[in-house]
Amino acid sequence: MSTHSVCVFCGSRAGGKPAYEAEATRLGALLAEAGYRLVYGAGDVGLMGAVARAAQTAGGETFGVIPEHLVRWEVGKTDLTRYVVTETMHERKKVMFMNSDVIVVLPGGAGSLDEFFEVLTWRQLGLHEKPIYLLNTDGYWTPLMRLMNHVIDEGFADASLLGFIEEIEDVQELMAALRAALS
Repeated sequence: MSTHSVCVFCGSRAGGKPAYEAEATRLGALLAEAGYRLVYGAGDVGLMGAVARAAQTAGGETFGVIPEHLVRWEVGKTDLTRYVVTETMHERKKVMFMNSDVIVVLPGGAGSLDEFFEVLTWRQLGLHEKPIYLLNTDGYWTPLMRLMNHVIDEGFADASLLGFIEEIEDVQELMAALRAALS
C-alpha cells in the first residue's frame, strides 16, 4: 500500500490543447513510479481517464470516488484499486480530500474550479494544512491567478490567500514539490 496519496482534481474533458492530456498522462505514470496513490474522481474520460490509465499502466494504486449520478456520464472506472460511489458531489469531494495528503489541480472546468475553491476555502479557514498545487500547463491557470490577485487587490481577501496555493509549470517541477512536501 502507498505511503502517501495525491488527490488530483481535473477535467472530465481533454481540453483544447494536446499538452493538457500529455501532462495528465505523465503525472499518472510518475505518481505510480514514485509510489504515490492517485485519488481522483473515478471517471474514465478526459484528463481524469488519462491520469488514471497512466497510473494503472505504471502499476500504481488508484482510488476513485464518483457520485452515483455521474457514473454513466463520466464513465465510472470500476477497475481501480478502490472504487467508491457516493450519493452527492459534496460527499465525493470530502472523501477525496480526506483520503489524500496533498491536492493537485490540473486544467478543468467548473467542477475542477469548484473542487479547487472548496479546498482553498477550507485551508483559508484553518480546517487543513494540505499543500494545494495548480499545474499551470501552457498557462492554463494564469487567468485564475490574475483573478485571485484582483480579489486581494479589491479587499475581498488577505494577501496570505496566495500562500496557500503553489503554481507549478510542469509535471517534473510538480513531482519535485510533491517529494519535498511528502518527505
